Amino acid sequence: MTATQRKQAPYVFYGQTTSLCEECYDLVPAKIIVEGQDVFYQKRCKSHGVQKTKISSDAAYFQWCKQFIKPGDRPHQYQTKTDYGCPLDCGLCPDHEQHSCLALIEINEECNLECPVCFANSSPAKKTNLPLETIEAMMDALVESEGEPDVLQISGGEPTIHPHILEILKLAKTKPIKHLMINTNGVRIARDPDFVKQLAELTPGFEVYLQFDSLEKAALEDLRGIDLRTVRKRALDHLEEFNISTSLVVTVKKGVNDHEIGALIDCALNYKCVRGITFQPVQDAGRNEDFDKNNDRILLTDVRRAIYEQSPLFAPEDIIPLPCNPESISIAYGIRDGKKVLPVTSLIPKEELVKDVPNAVSFETNEALREKVVSLFSLSSGDLNTAERMESLLCCLPEVPVLEKLGYENIFRVTIVQFLDRFNFCIGNVKRSCIHFVTPELQIIPFDTYNLMYRNGLVHDLRKRMRGEPL
Repeated sequence: MTATQRKQAPYVFYGQTTSLCEECYDLVPAKIIVEGQDVFYQKRCKSHGVQKTKISSDAAYFQWCKQFIKPGDRPHQYQTKTDYGCPLDCGLCPDHEQHSCLALIEINEECNLECPVCFANSSPAKKTNLPLETIEAMMDALVESEGEPDVLQISGGEPTIHPHILEILKLAKTKPIKHLMINTNGVRIARDPDFVKQLAELTPGFEVYLQFDSLEKAALEDLRGIDLRTVRKRALDHLEEFNISTSLVVTVKKGVNDHEIGALIDCALNYKCVRGITFQPVQDAGRNEDFDKNNDRILLTDVRRAIYEQSPLFAPEDIIPLPCNPESISIAYGIRDGKKVLPVTSLIPKEELVKDVPNAVSFETNEALREKVVSLFSLSSGDLNTAERMESLLCCLPEVPVLEKLGYENIFRVTIVQFLDRFNFCIGNVKRSCIHFVTPELQIIPFDTYNLMYRNGLVHDLRKRMRGEPL
């Protein structure tokens, strides 16, 4: 090496964020570095040294996400002050940058399963069921924060076994909530057709968010501790019988069920009642038995790649970052006719997606969309009705005009939601979080931080450590 030569770093320094030490959960600085196609956080903790963790397997997509960041939509009302700084003031505190696109209310801790990957650590041994008065106060706190909440998801535990579940759902329907969901493992829906019939009376504006991780025995035993194939099929058959809008949700674990992503999309399209499928990489929180950082973590970009490699329906450009939280949520939105799906997200100009207030996408100005819809449904252009609109369930996407004969049953969406944990935590991403829990204390807390440090009380230790107090 000559005197003029300098040693070059084996990576590109892309920027810096604040993350968590993977040992003590203290906030630590993290370099964002790009090595080939991979993106890493390189963290430095005073007590536990340097830690390096992959957070993306597609550097181009990671960089593309930055182009989708849009101005945040603030809640009408905050619940706490900013004292310690994010993420120790949840919430929502005035430092948060996004309202609740989707809010969850957990009505019980009791569950009829004891899944090895349960982030809520629910089980049959936990008998807590919130009273109706508390649940209504939680709903009202959400309405005060949001005005007209976009989506409320009733969750648990297993919410279908709450003794007053139908009263709770009917109560929610009296509130100014645009769309109501119930998050369920499907056991009661599989075994109790009369219950499903009563759920059907809540439509329209009601949807079942059905756990549906795998079509294989071994994968279900790994993720749920039991072979649920028969239960899941019966649940879907009952939902189809009563034509209840359904989204399938898949917890994805590397080497366990990631090879099934295309098969699960294909399975979803066999049911007219299914409006979409959501893939959630395992979040290292709660009861996450024998989880290994290097072997079990799967990334949003891994799932995105598996979708377009395993399913002929979607190309890479169809699966785009969601503007309200682009690094954590990716979505492919389509118009469906039976098993045929026309992806439309790639046909919406990015400039339209990142506007402060997205408009409706017009057939008149988007010839590519017009021609493809006409072709899919074998119609003439005169059959298009621009007065009718397919409203997005996600508030930051534009509305898409559809044909007069089409409705919500003709929507099909594939979503990837990657929650933050001690490995991929990023202060910027948590501030953009739009999926929130409403607590019995009437706080509204991002999904990520609630599962990481509020549900288990770790936040109190972190605050003490910040103040220099003994734990």
